[in-house]
Amino acid sequence: MADQNEHRQGYRPVVILSILSLLICGFLFPFLVTGVSQLALPSQANGSLAQLSGRNVGSYYIDNGFTLPIFFHARNESNPLVASASGVDPDIPLQDALSQVSRVHIATGIPSSELIAIVKSHQQQTLWVFGDPYVNVLALNLALITSYPSVYSSYR
Repeated sequence: MADQNEHRQGYRPVVILSILSLLICGFLFPFLVTGVSQLALPSQANGSLAQLSGRNVGSYYIDNGFTLPIFFHARNESNPLVASASGVDPDIPLQDALSQVSRVHIATGIPSSELIAIVKSHQQQTLWVFGDPYVNVLALNLALITSYPSVYSSYR
């Protein structure tokens, strides 16, 4: 009987530590981090939501699934070497965006020179000047919608 009591006593600290770890790591820490991030960086904490006409239309952090020929696409099937591993990357290399200009021009009638100017105005670069230039597809498509309301009237 004494052996059983000692054996049960050996489990008690393990069970208590497990429950405390669950409470701290599973509840307390996530709530603390979420609360601090909501106070310090509310836009980023909520997913950097993009708005058009006062309503949320997507997130700058994930691909928003544009597939119509009148929009730029985040996943360029013709260049799988630059495709993201997850398939939801919202950014494409500058060259991929420029390669889509002719398709968007044919579908919308917007002059290629204006499309190129919009693409280049939305060019970003990581690591200041060292990274490869890229374009956020959602930001680019929202710029098209706001710049050419007659073409994109049903998307406003």
